[in-house]
Amino acid sequence: MENKCLHRALVVGVNVCRFLLAAVFIFSGFVKANDPFGTAYKIQDYLEAWGLLQVVPQFVPYVGSMAMGAFEFTLGVYLLFGIHRKATSTLLLLVMAFMTPLTLWLAIDNPIADCGCFGDAIILTNWETFGKNIVLLLAAITVFRYRKTYIRKLVTEKVDWLIALYTVVFIIVFSIYCVRELPVFDFRSYHIGMNIRQGMEIPEGVKLTTYETTFIYAKDGKEQEFTIDNFPSDSTWTFVEAQTRVKEKGYEPPTHDFHLTSQEDGTDLTEEILNDDNYTFLLISPNLRHADESGMDLFNEVYDYCSEYGYSFLCVTASSDEDIAMWQDNTGAEYPFAIMDEITLKTIIRSNPGLLLLKDGTILNKWSVNNIPDEYQLNAPLDQLPIGRLEPPNTWHKIILVFGWFFGPLIFLTLCDLGWLEWSKKKKKKESRS
Repeated sequence: MENKCLHRALVVGVNVCRFLLAAVFIFSGFVKANDPFGTAYKIQDYLEAWGLLQVVPQFVPYVGSMAMGAFEFTLGVYLLFGIHRKATSTLLLLVMAFMTPLTLWLAIDNPIADCGCFGDAIILTNWETFGKNIVLLLAAITVFRYRKTYIRKLVTEKVDWLIALYTVVFIIVFSIYCVRELPVFDFRSYHIGMNIRQGMEIPEGVKLTTYETTFIYAKDGKEQEFTIDNFPSDSTWTFVEAQTRVKEKGYEPPTHDFHLTSQEDGTDLTEEILNDDNYTFLLISPNLRHADESGMDLFNEVYDYCSEYGYSFLCVTASSDEDIAMWQDNTGAEYPFAIMDEITLKTIIRSNPGLLLLKDGTILNKWSVNNIPDEYQLNAPLDQLPIGRLEPPNTWHKIILVFGWFFGPLIFLTLCDLGWLEWSKKKKKKESRS
């Protein structure tokens, strides 16, 4: 009797650990695949903290981001279905054995605000992340210890190879789609439907985080920092970059860092843009030197469209005057430019460049460089077009769609595979009789 109770307790305990690990790794991998650029930026933060950012090739964080998402998602699905139990449980244990001391270092030294394990979907402090990893490490040890005895497959040997292969293909294709377009699920504060002006409002009586934005200009080979209060009036100074620093931590509104400055004369354009009850297109490019120029003809067409119908159009960047001038020469850009913090621009849209449509401070639409609206879509005033109206995305519809794209083809392929096996058996029996 005692042995039976112990056996049942072990079965329940091991499988609770199994499904907990599976759920965490599936979710963690999926949010990384959903936002590969966000994960790449976090990897860059790690490399910078370790002093390796200038050494590692530029493409490595982006490849590493997609690989991490696919790896975690695949491990989670394999553990969920009980596929490749030995390899899966071993890799899970190795991952947690590496991540737990790493997050302890993050919690103690605090070189990065959060580890980024769940992207922008769930933001944990470094100590919260370390506590979570302690639990997951214990779960990984339990699963590894009892993998042969209490981890049972949820599918037969006939189809486990198909699930294993399709899982990898699905998450890689999904990640590539999110790179080319935009994240399917936007967990950031600059999502469609967000009113930036309202997101900047401060509740009464709270202590605010204090920021300082400095502008670095160069003259005669020397660089100097300026603030918004002592902006250089001498036109011989050349803009290099803008930096925003935290002076004192406090309450942070969701969109505390949205500040636009005219590249031409340093005028603050924030209130003008957010209070404009007409349409405004913002061409967003954190770094013009590394921006994709493939859609420049379409961007110029959008600017011409704005000029025709009286809408505002700005290119917002954190690039230097030299890079802006190079961009103008390469693309024939005639639109005005504004300066914003690079991290903010990367947060607003995961595309370099990308396009944002605002009206009265509300984000109506976003486009990556690969799906900029063309002349066939912009054939009338915006208030008469679908893209000019706010249609907040249905989150549940997206969830059902993603589940459908994962399980639909998987079920179809599984049925085809089982049908093929059944047909092969019947054929062999028929041949053996004859």
